[in-house]
Amino acid sequence: MAHVLVVTLNPALDLSIQLPRLEPGAVNRTRSSHLAAAGKGLNVAQVLVALGHRVTLSGFLGADNDTAFVQACRRDGIEDASLRLPGETRINAKLAEDDGRVTDVNGPGLEVSKAALAELTAALVACCEISAPSAVVVTGSLPPGVSPEALARLIETLKADGIPIWVDTSGPALTAALAVSPHAVKPNEQELTEWAGGPLDEPASQLDAARRLHAAGIEESILSLGAEGTLWISRRGAWRATPPRVEVKSTVGAGDTLLAALLHGVIAGQSPQDALRQATALAAEAVRHVGVGNPHVEDFQQLLQQTRVVRCGGARQEGA
Repeated sequence: MAHVLVVTLNPALDLSIQLPRLEPGAVNRTRSSHLAAAGKGLNVAQVLVALGHRVTLSGFLGADNDTAFVQACRRDGIEDASLRLPGETRINAKLAEDDGRVTDVNGPGLEVSKAALAELTAALVACCEISAPSAVVVTGSLPPGVSPEALARLIETLKADGIPIWVDTSGPALTAALAVSPHAVKPNEQELTEWAGGPLDEPASQLDAARRLHAAGIEESILSLGAEGTLWISRRGAWRATPPRVEVKSTVGAGDTLLAALLHGVIAGQSPQDALRQATALAAEAVRHVGVGNPHVEDFQQLLQQTRVVRCGGARQEGA
């Protein structure tokens, strides 16, 4: 359908552990464990491919343990364009409990030199010039050696070709990215609270902060509210979606699913109602299991029908 370039500067191998309840300081018995290539960039790429897009995944990988990423890209039909660096890609532990709580223990990542970042930047610019992707997604945390200011410069460089840049990061990296106005950002409630400088515990305050973000130059202002749904402000208006009630197994990958599915809706020219409903329903599908949302599950149409979408400030409502 379209070509999307996904950039993940600090990928990881995820050690996903399922257990009834985490007891700190005690011996915990796991129900299951699984080590696999992961990270926000790979998650976004997998969802976009499942929705019919051609995806190039780039960033940094450790040359000593990239086998899982090579296999994942080959299995999912993702073009692997990551730059290999000496050493190992970090391993993150994700402890998922039966009540849906997830505890992340994340490693810092590979040390990235200025020369390596310059090499990657040149490769990304070349990709944009040659293949002209419909969008570039820059997602995830920053590895050692890449400062928030360096991320901002990378975004500005990629913006120069006029390609929409979608960003999903947090902390100082998010602050630096917002300063150069990428096309889209997807903060969660806590992240937007830090930017807005005040609590967002009411729908009105959430809407006001998201509108302020849009007014600051972010064309697609997407606020992820977890079980409360999604708030999306753009030139299409202000829209709020409420997901269906589902049994939560793991929230890992739900935000990445939301971002990828909403980008799909924008690229495909869907109406804002349909785009937001599909993205929110697919994110709800993702929390039912470990991994990203699957748009091909048998009951996905039911999830769509159970997802409410309403235009903020109006009475029109879509969905059941």
